[in-house]
Amino acid sequence: MTREEKSQVIQDLTAVLAGTNTLYLADISGLNAQSTSNLRRACFKAGVQLSVVKNTLLAKAMEASDKDFGNLPSVLKGNTSMMIAEASNAPAKLIKDFRKKSKKPLLKGAFAEESVYIGDEQLDALIDIKSREELIGEIIGLLQSPAKNVISALQSGGQKLSGILKTLSEK
Repeated sequence: MTREEKSQVIQDLTAVLAGTNTLYLADISGLNAQSTSNLRRACFKAGVQLSVVKNTLLAKAMEASDKDFGNLPSVLKGNTSMMIAEASNAPAKLIKDFRKKSKKPLLKGAFAEESVYIGDEQLDALIDIKSREELIGEIIGLLQSPAKNVISALQSGGQKLSGILKTLSEK
């Protein structure tokens, strides 16, 4: 790879990093061709972009990026695959589901919701991250709850009042 090609790859990776808030780094080495194909197929269905990257080029792209990746470049050793998705927890769920069949992929680190996660033991924490749509749904549910309580109180109160009036009129 020539110097110009490397420079172009770094620029492309920097643009990709600037356009995403979710970046997972995984180790998929050791998977056979069939398993790798199945992983790529599962990524496509889940809306996760999977690509193998050169560690040095990704490290330089992270350095050139405006985002603070913290200690994430320190995990760039050995084989590295980059997973990018819109939903912050989609790659974590995909990795956990795929592990039911094999021991790979291993999570090296992740950058999700402006936070850095290092190590495979962070997988469960990443799965628990709620997506933007889930958070909006919860907020709407919380905002609707007091209004529903007021409406039900008014409806039940009206029934009680009409019952009392009916009893008094019968006497």
